[in-house]
Amino acid sequence: MSRRGNGEGSIYPVPGGYRAFVWVTTPDGTRKRKYVKRKTYAETRQAWKELKAKVDRGPVAVNAPTLDAFLRYWLSEVVEPHLAPSTYAKYETFVRLYIAPGLGQHRVDKLTVKHVREWLNKLSQTCQCCAQSKDAGRREPRCCASGACCHEALSARTIRDVRNVLRAALTVGVQEELISKNVAGMVKLSAPRKRQNKWWSVEEARVFLESARRDGDPLYVAYVLILVLGLRRGEVLGLTWDDIDLDAGELKISWQLQRVRGELHHRETKTEGSSAVLPLPEVCVTALKLRAEQQEEDQENADAWIDTSLVITTRYGTPYEPRNFNRHFKLRCDRAGVRYIKVHDTRRTCASLLVALDVHPRVAMQILRHSQIAITMEIYSEVPNDATRNALKRLGRSLIE
Repeated sequence: MSRRGNGEGSIYPVPGGYRAFVWVTTPDGTRKRKYVKRKTYAETRQAWKELKAKVDRGPVAVNAPTLDAFLRYWLSEVVEPHLAPSTYAKYETFVRLYIAPGLGQHRVDKLTVKHVREWLNKLSQTCQCCAQSKDAGRREPRCCASGACCHEALSARTIRDVRNVLRAALTVGVQEELISKNVAGMVKLSAPRKRQNKWWSVEEARVFLESARRDGDPLYVAYVLILVLGLRRGEVLGLTWDDIDLDAGELKISWQLQRVRGELHHRETKTEGSSAVLPLPEVCVTALKLRAEQQEEDQENADAWIDTSLVITTRYGTPYEPRNFNRHFKLRCDRAGVRYIKVHDTRRTCASLLVALDVHPRVAMQILRHSQIAITMEIYSEVPNDATRNALKRLGRSLIE
């Protein structure tokens, strides 16, 4: 062992190796000792020098919490008070099911890039049906609990989402000076494959809407607004009559309806960018007028009507359950004889339907929320063949008759 240098008196032998300490200023302004221990003197000295350099850069945490404890703090004090309930529910689920079980035992300042990379690799190969005992909870186990693993591993997209949640949490750790770097942000993941085209053609949308209109479906107006204006499910279900001006032909998007953790929330849209005033094509005006007539009939026939001012309601005036909307949408697909797609995927048909309805490009630009007319004109430059154009014209006529 070489002679210790000037100022290295804080390095000393202990059973199993060497130990060193540095006086640090913690994030709350107090002065405390922070220790490092390694097997050899050289390793201890290097760790001591790195700690000294960290102290020179700013406050250093002592006795940092485990990642599990920090994530609980992050969810309750950072996420829940300031983000949407649905966002909190998503983050809490990822923390509870994936992050805490895999990494929660590590101290937040001891978490390394290697820890995160190995955890993500393992997560991508782990059957979640086995890990969460999903099959064991069924009345009649059919796969993992019966010894036949179904290999229900997370998709690459979900793996990326989980990593992003951890990265967001550790960003707060950096801001609060618990850690000096965000190790989750240093782990690179391969880009997930682009999803294949699953949305409807214009012809399928026409058949779907004609079926709903013909059968007097009370959700017909919701289908029109989703397909023609590109509204999300929550935005349609949260739409109020106060947000609609039929005389001016305008609709304001400012509310959404969501059920999160067993509670129904009628709240403002997630961001200011989600809020907008959209012009209403004639098909939307017609559908809204038809909905107003249906709602008046429901109010007259109901024993007890609850006035919520919502456009989409049950026959008693109460908010329409989001999951019931999904079930009704699937049933309508079956009745219309079109392939089933997710409600969210119908928004992708919006641009094509605007062309079909001969909506002016400037109006389409507002509806599609494009920043430049050139982007909108790209849609209009895709000229359909004669058969498709005739179908588009029939679609426009069938919707406004």
